Amino acid sequence: MSKRILKHTFSLMNVDHVYLGEKWNYINVISPYFRLYYINEGAGEISDVKKTLRLEPGHLYAIPSFTLCNLCCSDQLSQYFVQFFEESPDGISLFFNNRSIMKVRALDIDIANFKRLLEINPGRGINRSDNPKVYEKNIFYKEYQALNDQQNLSVFLETQGLLLQLISRFVASINFRPKELLQIPTKIMEAISYISLNISNELTVKSLADRANLNGDYFSRLFKQYTGGSPIDYIHEKRIERAQYLIVTTRMSFTEIAQLTGFENIFYFSKLFKRITGTTPGRYKKQSELIN
Repeated sequence: MSKRILKHTFSLMNVDHVYLGEKWNYINVISPYFRLYYINEGAGEISDVKKTLRLEPGHLYAIPSFTLCNLCCSDQLSQYFVQFFEESPDGISLFFNNRSIMKVRALDIDIANFKRLLEINPGRGINRSDNPKVYEKNIFYKEYQALNDQQNLSVFLETQGLLLQLISRFVASINFRPKELLQIPTKIMEAISYISLNISNELTVKSLADRANLNGDYFSRLFKQYTGGSPIDYIHEKRIERAQYLIVTTRMSFTEIAQLTGFENIFYFSKLFKRITGTTPGRYKKQSELIN
């Protein structure tokens, strides 16, 4: 078993059981956190750019962070849900190879886990609105984090365990390559951490290799071996991921976001954003706002 995977932690936002109707009909939803659903009655649909999944009783559904999706209920839907941020020491998501919606048949233990999460984390529903445009704001994320800080150790550990069990139900559908299960060397872990903490500053392969006291070419090969991409590609992806989060959760201008994510000018930022996400920052922002 990979020790790296067990270093992941999850920052709970919401957990609740809700009854939804025709008003639960939102398009182009882009969230910086994960969503897990368990459906016990009714029907609905969720879709991303590749596929549509029917929401039906007796099944679990996962929507990884930054997955563009549509949510729809044409009649009635009874749904348990949990929303949480995924955090890891190396900045690599468990689902970094699979940013698409997933579905598995629910087991009795899954249902019990949802109910237990709700029991030990009361009052964590979305009381304002079920419209993501309303509750996906940075100020609310800070509010939820404050609630997490108030959890006692017992509740925190049990919440982590329950979320890990639920997530494990979807890991089987992901093709982890052997190198992804290897322990990442300390020097690569430190480089990843440094990138995360200095995303707005100038970052070069040479400076990262020098910090690790390694030859530049060897550092790059080692980095790619354990992350699946070159240092520059990783830096670009993390900068654009941070930019996506800022676009969704703040009202900053693209120029401000470009500066905060380490880009010297708006033109290169826009070019790289489109290359990685397939759309421009402007269209991405419109997609996140076109929620009915």
